[in-house]
This record gives sequence, structure tokens and C-alpha cells, in this order.
Amino acid sequence: MKRRNLLLVCSAGFVAACSTTGDAPADPAAKRREIDAGVDGALADLYARSPSARELSAKAAGILVFPKIVSAGFIIGGSYGQGALRKGGATAGYYSVGAGSVGLLAGAQSKAMYLLFMTQDALKKFEDSKGWTAGVDASVVMIDEGAAASASTRTMAAPVIGYVRSTEGFMANLSLDGTKFNKLTL
Repeated sequence: MKRRNLLLVCSAGFVAACSTTGDAPADPAAKRREIDAGVDGALADLYARSPSARELSAKAAGILVFPKIVSAGFIIGGSYGQGALRKGGATAGYYSVGAGSVGLLAGAQSKAMYLLFMTQDALKKFEDSKGWTAGVDASVVMIDEGAAASASTRTMAAPVIGYVRSTEGFMANLSLDGTKFNKLTL
């Protein structure tokens, strides 16, 4: 178990290191503007593809948006992205997301992730945490495009609702359990 955890941490670190090199601006204000622009575009895309997502978002206490999460690996993989928490349409903080995996995988992909905190308590627990882990600190009910159109009563009552969208569309039967979210100091 310790070996597996070490591999997961190393792979997530590798992906994080790869994703933070290159064109990343050194100026924190420029980085905040870059993240905010990505979040604006990702929300516009979500609302265009799923009208019910706009309705759910209007009821949410806060929305955590990661416009681009890069996942890569060969047997051992990881994913990393940066995003923002929006409350009342305004950015309330910047966050990173990371996850590692071991198994039959090869290649790379990019996806967008949206977490809707449907209750003030769920949002407060997230904001007060020193590192929030899906599946440990709260369960996240995932919705795909088809389910979003006819969200069940159980889904509507969930404290945290998630969408993940790849270039192919919304991803069904996906679990975020073990995905770690941390506040960024920008």
C-alpha cells in the first residue's frame, strides 16, 4: 500500500511539474487573469452544452471550475489543473486539483471539471479545509449530459454535484474519489 501511495504522489507531482512549465506567467496578477479567463470560457461552454447545468449553478452556493486538467501517464499516471471558486459570479479563491492512478493506462488527455456546492455547509467545509479530498471530505455526485437533462431527486439533494467534460463530451460513470483540491496563493 505504501508503494502504491508513493507512486501516486510521484506521478501527480510529475504531471504537476510538466503542466507548470512553459508559458506560465511569473506575475501572480497575470496568472489570476489567465485562470479567470479560462473559468469564464469553461462556464460558457458548460451552459451551452447543458441548459440544466445553468439552472443548478444558479442554486449553488459556490462553483469550483477547472477549465483544463491535464492527465497523462503510462501505467502510472496523474492529473493536475488550476481553477477558481466562484460565489455569486465573482472569484472567491484559486485552487489546484491533482490525482494519481496506477493501472492500465497510456497517453494523455485534457478535461474540464465543475463542482457545484449546493449547500452553504458543503461550501464552508471546502473553504475551511487545508486540502479537500473528494470521497473523504464529501461525496461528489457526478452528472453526465444525459442525466443532467433529467436529474433525479437524489442528485438534486446532493451537497456537491460534479460535471467532467472532455473533448468528446461529458464523462459518465466517473468517480472523483481520492482527487485532492488545494488552495493556491496567487
